[in-house]
Amino acid sequence: MLKWSVIFLAVALIAAFFGFGGVAGTAATVAKVLFFVFLALFVFNLISNAFNTRT
Repeated sequence: MLKWSVIFLAVALIAAFFGFGGVAGTAATVAKVLFFVFLALFVFNLISNAFNTRT
């Protein structure tokens, strides 16, 4: 599951690069939304891994 956390973080950072980096109008808005979605998924996945007691 930690692998998914890293993937979500990477996608969030890529979306942030395009969204906050000054790409053209609509694409920037979509990238900003995707950044926050994948950042939330990253945090949720990290928290769920912290409480997962399965070995």
